[in-house]
Amino acid sequence: MPYLHQDSKPRPPALPGAARPTTSSGKTYEELKQDCLRRGVLFEDPDFPACNSSLFFSEKPPVPFVWKRPGDIVKGPKFILGGATRTDICQGDLGDCWLLAAIASLTLNEKTLARVVPLDQNFGPDYAGIFHFQFWQHNEWLDVVIDDRLPTFKGRLVFLHSAEHNEFWSALLEKAYAKLNGSYEALKGGSTIEAMEDFTGGVGEMYEVKKAPENFYEILEKALKRCSMVGCSIDTSSAAESEAKTPFGLIKGHAYSVTGIDKVSYRGMQVQLIRIRNPWGQVEWNGPWSDNSPEWRSVSPSEQKHLSQAALDDGEFWMKFEDFRVHFDKVEICNLTPDALEDSTAHKWEVTIHQGSWVRGSTAGGCRNFLETFWTNPQIKLHLTEKDDGQDECTFIAALMQKDRRKLKKLGAEMLTIGYSIYESPGRDGHLGKDFFRYHPSKARSKTYINLREVSNRFKLPPGDYILVPTTFEPHQEADFCLRIFSEKKAITEDVDENVAIDLPEPPNPTPSPQETEEEKQFRALFEQISGEDMEIAAEELEYILNAVLKKAKNIKFKNLSLISCRNIISLMDTSGNGKLEFNEFKVFWEKMKKWINIFLQFDFDKSGSMSSYELRSALKAAGYQLNNYLLQLIVLRYSDEQFQIEFDDFLNCLVRLENASRVFQALSVKNKDFINLNIAE
Repeated sequence: MPYLHQDSKPRPPALPGAARPTTSSGKTYEELKQDCLRRGVLFEDPDFPACNSSLFFSEKPPVPFVWKRPGDIVKGPKFILGGATRTDICQGDLGDCWLLAAIASLTLNEKTLARVVPLDQNFGPDYAGIFHFQFWQHNEWLDVVIDDRLPTFKGRLVFLHSAEHNEFWSALLEKAYAKLNGSYEALKGGSTIEAMEDFTGGVGEMYEVKKAPENFYEILEKALKRCSMVGCSIDTSSAAESEAKTPFGLIKGHAYSVTGIDKVSYRGMQVQLIRIRNPWGQVEWNGPWSDNSPEWRSVSPSEQKHLSQAALDDGEFWMKFEDFRVHFDKVEICNLTPDALEDSTAHKWEVTIHQGSWVRGSTAGGCRNFLETFWTNPQIKLHLTEKDDGQDECTFIAALMQKDRRKLKKLGAEMLTIGYSIYESPGRDGHLGKDFFRYHPSKARSKTYINLREVSNRFKLPPGDYILVPTTFEPHQEADFCLRIFSEKKAITEDVDENVAIDLPEPPNPTPSPQETEEEKQFRALFEQISGEDMEIAAEELEYILNAVLKKAKNIKFKNLSLISCRNIISLMDTSGNGKLEFNEFKVFWEKMKKWINIFLQFDFDKSGSMSSYELRSALKAAGYQLNNYLLQLIVLRYSDEQFQIEFDDFLNCLVRLENASRVFQALSVKNKDFINLNIAE
């Protein structure tokens, strides 16, 4: 899977009203629907067909599923029946409780729900078997169109369904999300915050309950009042504990929704309660304040009505907040705007977005543990200029997201372990090198490296310039990423990349014959022996001379120079245009060659005859070529091997072609980048 350079210039946040159609035909939902109505047919989605490939990519269905439209399952199907509520979400035979917990939270905010689930859809007179839903993906809103054929077994929906058997909005929403990610199987296992962000474009924050602030109750209360989406879960200590039931009726490794928080008068005291929902639609907490617990007998009917307390086996229950802190381990909050939940004042946040890539061999340097390659990661400069109101520091949230990993599951991709570090800028332009990171500690960093889709943390730093380095934990791991910076005051961000520049010395004049060095005399003798009277050599003869000379050199290990390298050398040095090298042209080239050999040896740290592709940026700079990430990635793809090593022959070939490109550039006065791009990528 190629991960080539992506332009990481800051971009404005996407607006939900401008959702981009995702159909292969390029037609919008309304165009497809009108086309079906005009032709009198029901829509069949060619991009997500009703077949096994839309269900699973690594296995066959355990039973023969039959794809049916809602009208073939029940009489009088409804899109939404009595409003979309959290009780419409009942889990089927798919391990996507994380998604269902997010959908349950989505129903608590009518405005957010209407954005994801357009409510003007139904099974009425203009029904055409087509529905659509909108999701946020990496700074843009997408409109996902589906047909309404759903997988069934013995006439029942196999996956997500509503408690009301004739209501289908939730099942169709799950299908649209499965299409977005490639299949139903791709939805197995995940983090609730992932789906919450896809429903809102918001930013997530995670709390470890046992380490949460003392005012954690107030934090959750403000989150729910601000319509933030909140999920919670219990950790497992091993795979065997996944979905294990505790003596109190709670499920380990399972995603729950937080649907309410309130206080209740109980025997003259105010008791803090929290309402949780299990997306299974059953299996509930059985401790104090559970549905049928004796505590409710001491609560007035009016308070019970206010809390919507009902002893139903619907998966939803109240529990004492103190018990919640004892039994649950993680809380995920997706803020529709990343306002500080610890603060009672709402803020308007500034948002900038960077898109980028980690590419093996050039920009996939791994974390700070791998100093030799860490410096090659993408670098983003952050200018913090304005202090928070009444504060001496600047607040911002940095959210790093790896892109499309769920969609790439069918190709064997997993969530990578990601994180970032923030350094104080030294005040100079250009990509920071290895020595900077060797001698300068970070000023801030993500709390942890973790294999979640997004790592998000809140920081307070003094005004100034900083360099943020997003990385995978291990080097050589490829992925595209999206970095979002939310700041209370306007912060300026820019990608730290080199401008393409060429700074080559003037070619040396050949030494007149009376002043020839001993080395040149040996070359002349060999030249005369090979070339004959005309003192010119072709590519094959040049290959013989260079290999014969370099094999005697004790300071460099290398395999034979290739014929193609020698042809490129002649193309570079041949001034007469006859495809051969004269002796004086060869002498000029040999001076270049000695310089390039010295540069290669400088970066061949283990003297193995090859250099790491991650050192190529520095080696090319030493030779006079300053390249940006895009050109560097092209060169690494062209000249490095599977172990990200570049042998001398490839290094030589690269330099020869770069110099050829620079000469034509000077002649044609075209942009450096455009010309080098064409020449190197061939």
